[in-house]
Amino acid sequence: MLPFNQTLIIIPTYNEIDNIERMLDTLFGLYPEVSLLIIEDGSPDGTAKVVKDKQAKYKNLHMIERTGKLGLGSAYITGFKWALEREYNYVFEMDCDFSHDPAQVKDLLEAAQTNDLIIGSRYIEGIRIINWPFRRLLLSYLASIYTRAVTGIPVFDTTGGFKCFTRKALQALNLDNIIAKGYIFQLELNYKVWLSGLRVREVPIIFYERRDGQSKMGGGIIFEALFAVVRLRVKAMFGTLLK
Repeated sequence: MLPFNQTLIIIPTYNEIDNIERMLDTLFGLYPEVSLLIIEDGSPDGTAKVVKDKQAKYKNLHMIERTGKLGLGSAYITGFKWALEREYNYVFEMDCDFSHDPAQVKDLLEAAQTNDLIIGSRYIEGIRIINWPFRRLLLSYLASIYTRAVTGIPVFDTTGGFKCFTRKALQALNLDNIIAKGYIFQLELNYKVWLSGLRVREVPIIFYERRDGQSKMGGGIIFEALFAVVRLRVKAMFGTLLK
């Protein structure tokens, strides 16, 4: 029996009116004991109202409302701190747009019973991405190769956003000293957990391009990663990254 009652799934939202209700119903339908924390960045489309209405039905549904679009990295940091103040032993990152399959939460949680950070990987056991344009797929894949070459981290999907941290992994991070913002934040967390000597494992997932709503992925994100990874590597070499 997997410890769903010790598990928190953090989902940042901004203008997810097309997805939020279906995501909440799907996750609680699959895992009634799990807890969900929505980090809502002031969506003007009514996302927060849907969550508030659903809280009457789901006692394990929580929401932190923030004013303005403050970014993915800060949303997860807020969620991690909230989780550590409570008794959760497994903390997930997950998108609201169904690019991450809710049915695969159990696969990551199972792997987390013997590892510290589980990454839902798009790039092991073949390339497992549905409906991405070839150019975007190529850029993402080459960026992951570049990241491994520079840092030495034995992870094929360095920027994926579907993952599970154990409490031990989160406690090893200085959450007040996270350098990167946006999607590069994922790389930084993976690198720091690995440098801390903890066990990192990739689990194959199928990644779907978002079905509804608009993607928040900007065109410069992959190129931003090329510079961010060098900065992380330099700080690691001088022993300042984990402080």
